Amino acid sequence: MTGPQTQVALREMRDHFTHPATLVALGAVAAVLTLVGPFGTDQSLSAGFRAFYWLTIVTATYTAGVGLDAALRPRLPHRVALVINPLVTGLAVTGVVILINLLLLGRMPGGPAWATDILTIYVIAVIVSAALQAIIMSMSRDAPPARTPTGTPPAILERLPLDKRGPLVTLSVEDHYVRIRTTRGEEMILIRLTDAIRETAPEPGLRVHRSHWVAIAQVTAARREGDRAILTMAHGGDIPVSRSHIPSVKEAGLLPR
Repeated sequence: MTGPQTQVALREMRDHFTHPATLVALGAVAAVLTLVGPFGTDQSLSAGFRAFYWLTIVTATYTAGVGLDAALRPRLPHRVALVINPLVTGLAVTGVVILINLLLLGRMPGGPAWATDILTIYVIAVIVSAALQAIIMSMSRDAPPARTPTGTPPAILERLPLDKRGPLVTLSVEDHYVRIRTTRGEEMILIRLTDAIRETAPEPGLRVHRSHWVAIAQVTAARREGDRAILTMAHGGDIPVSRSHIPSVKEAGLLPR
């Protein structure tokens, strides 16, 4: 994992854990699990140790899930992340549960039926991760369109359906069309890239390739690859930077000089 991407993941985790709603939610979930005592913990663990056990499980699995999702999401195309992230996060959460059980209880989860219980834990983790990701994506799509201090959105947004008018992410040429990507989705329109770029004003952005324009605010990481570069966007796939546009990318502070 590169430095900028690590910083993005750590910042997202910090934001989650410093939000009062997150702390309340984690405490509430741990309290409910302590009272219900699933997987036989109501019989095998004392009330005090059961509370400690479930608080540890909830906190550790949430940390693993949020951290892994924050690290993977900027690296994957939107549709791929919707499928891959829950599956990978489920594996990580299951691994954390197994580790905590071995450390605190000295055994696998579930006793003799541990294989069945581990599969159940994995399925639950995947479902919860997918649900949380859907909520995050929905909140992102509901973000208001990018506006200037005077409240005027970029003119290019008027070419999009209402449900896809959000902050601009990228413009990319495909045949005679331009794919406009916002935080609320994508749309193909028949227009020249140069004309489309003119309509992005006043959104700060850069043409980084003969086929690509990016909104600077949506770049989460940048890395060199030989005499070229790759930009990781907050939404969707990576964008290549051609050699001729490296100076302007450096000037924008996205790459070291």
